[in-house]
Amino acid sequence: MNDQKISFKYILAGIVAVLFTWLIHEFTHWLVSELLGYDTVMSLNSASAVGGQNPTEFHRAIISISGPVITILQGMITFLFLRSRDWNKYLYPLLFTAFYMRLLAGFMNFINVNDEGRVSEYLDIGTFTLSILVSGFLFYLVYLISKEYSLNWKFQLATYIIVMVASSLLILTDQFLGIRIL
Repeated sequence: MNDQKISFKYILAGIVAVLFTWLIHEFTHWLVSELLGYDTVMSLNSASAVGGQNPTEFHRAIISISGPVITILQGMITFLFLRSRDWNKYLYPLLFTAFYMRLLAGFMNFINVNDEGRVSEYLDIGTFTLSILVSGFLFYLVYLISKEYSLNWKFQLATYIIVMVASSLLILTDQFLGIRIL
């Protein structure tokens, strides 16, 4: 039987997974924007060009898709690692957080178009198309791992709550404190 006990160490792993996922996602937006020649700032939950710079629509699409691409890669690498090794519950939050983050971003398109929604609009395929495809793919990876290791609903619910609370605190901290990282 695989270990599905929710310990302090697991909660900490979930918090670290959220921080890592958000920071690497936003750092990728920042890096691509900088590489395209824009002076850019990064906070916990955003990266944007500064001082009246206005990226072209094509550049905006490239910058927008860069974050989800790294998050998809994170999910795929974690999935492949979990598949090729014995069960390691401390890695699972990296996969689950990738899925949760992109699903949340997809729902946020109802309020403010972002990332996959922006690229979907640029490609003229409907605001939610890429969000649905990315979230669906990451959900499928979570499903396959959950099935392979017979993850029970209590473990899944606890993981969801840890990721939801940690990401909500991160987003709220960014909104109210606007901590500039780069």
